[in-house]
Amino acid sequence: MRTARITAAVAGVVMLAGLTACGDKDGGSKAGGDAGGNGSPVQAAVAALRTASEKTGAEKSAKAETTTRSGQVTQHVKSEIDWSEGMRSNAEMTGQGGLGGGKPMKLVHTPEAVFMNFGGGKSWLKYDYNVMAKKSTMYAVLKDQMQNNNPSRSVALVLASGKAKKAGTEDVRGVQATHYTATIDAAELARMQASENFSDKDMKALEESFKQTGTKNQTIDLWIGPGDLLVKKAEKTQSNVGLVESTTYYSDYGTKVTVQEPPASQVTDGSKIGAGAVGGGLKG
Repeated sequence: MRTARITAAVAGVVMLAGLTACGDKDGGSKAGGDAGGNGSPVQAAVAALRTASEKTGAEKSAKAETTTRSGQVTQHVKSEIDWSEGMRSNAEMTGQGGLGGGKPMKLVHTPEAVFMNFGGGKSWLKYDYNVMAKKSTMYAVLKDQMQNNNPSRSVALVLASGKAKKAGTEDVRGVQATHYTATIDAAELARMQASENFSDKDMKALEESFKQTGTKNQTIDLWIGPGDLLVKKAEKTQSNVGLVESTTYYSDYGTKVTVQEPPASQVTDGSKIGAGAVGGGLKG
């Protein structure tokens, strides 16, 4: 039970940072080529999303604001992210009913681990993905995503599904953006949520976890703004625990981001302590 709670907590932290949606390595070009005839609305969406994936990925850094709601829990994350060499980010999370007991929590993500700062003493807890993967397959998923993910992969996932369609044009925080949407069932989602480096064993475990949680599908909405850049992403996932909704706004592409691990003297190995030691922030 303790490991399950810690796993859920750290998985939640990564998802709240708006980092989890991945896609095929080829950016979905194969799926896009079969999506529809030349000049069709589907083909037009495919072409636009392929360009957006390329342009967004090439920026290498951005700022993001994510709000996630699940039942009575609402969490907000502001982050600056860099994906020039794997995913790295600095973030601060606030909210009600979830991690941190309502107090602001600082986060540092690297391709190998996530660090959480609840304050006090050795204030940083480190969760190494390799160590935690031995306790739960979820960490193999997180490691894969943190080493291979960036905002453009959200676009690639929708593109690779072959189900993208245009849903209109809207104002997103003062800029005009084109809205695209796709609903992907659980079987497809499991296949597309991992890179080519993800093992068959871990893939089967991910598919089984979807079955156990009753995850049926995920609806992903994207808004592509000026310069063919992703400016907003919204995800809705329905499972046995209810509806989970997450919305992320992206801005300041190309901003300079410096991510440093906390000093070793301030870090405690989170895998070796109980959930109750994490400032009372792990509930459920």
